[in-house]
Amino acid sequence: MNGKICLITGANSGIGKATALALAKMNATVIMVCRSKERGENAQKEIIDKTGNQKINLFFCDLSSLDSIRNFASEFKTKYQNLHVLINNAGVMLSKRQLSEDGFEMNFAVNHLAPFLLTHLLLDVLKNNAPSRIVNIASAAHKFGAIDLEDLQGEHKKRRFMGLYGDSKLALMLVSYEFSRRLEGTNVTLNLVHPGMVNSNLGVDREKLRRGIARRFFKSPEKGAETSIYLASSPEVEGINGKYFINKQEQKSSEESYDIDLAKKLWDITMKMVGEKL
Repeated sequence: MNGKICLITGANSGIGKATALALAKMNATVIMVCRSKERGENAQKEIIDKTGNQKINLFFCDLSSLDSIRNFASEFKTKYQNLHVLINNAGVMLSKRQLSEDGFEMNFAVNHLAPFLLTHLLLDVLKNNAPSRIVNIASAAHKFGAIDLEDLQGEHKKRRFMGLYGDSKLALMLVSYEFSRRLEGTNVTLNLVHPGMVNSNLGVDREKLRRGIARRFFKSPEKGAETSIYLASSPEVEGINGKYFINKQEQKSSEESYDIDLAKKLWDITMKMVGEKL
């Protein structure tokens, strides 16, 4: 990965930090995008100390805020003209409905809108440096999701297992597949990965889940990051586009996630939500 620039959101902990560490060991230039200055700086120092790779750079962004995402993308592109790998890793898992500063349900804002907008804003530098790769962190929880185009914010839905989180991940799946279709012929690929149940800091509600399930059923962040690293770096997946991976193997996602008509409608709605015109 020498000479490659890899950007990872949510890179200060969990799967994101493990991914950043692994790519740093491969001598990539690693762009860590974090919300917390303190945790970001600590993770950056740890990765540099462990790898000796000085090409570990840190940016700050609140991925629940559309303005913050736009400001970050602008700042990044003033400093870098190249990007070879974008890993949309950051996510939250919140069981109770909360709103972002833009008025969107928080799971939907961070897990769906943020990677959609950030990918659009960085697409020009990805295309300019093709072949390049986009990796979106999905979840098997998308199988518990349901898309109601009239109620994407979950205002009227009854509470259910993995409800809001599952909805946001299904939205991500649908639009990611649509994105991959639109990227055909550009030499930019987009694939999805389910990392498994990982012992990480995925939202404040994760601790409740940990208390209900024995720790031995959780993967370490290092194990959970293996497929992300594989999709970001392996020559085995060069040119592979629009696929869903678990444990480095291509898998089928839910039937609803392949609904092209629904994906196109959700794409158009999402475009209006983030205010992009491309």
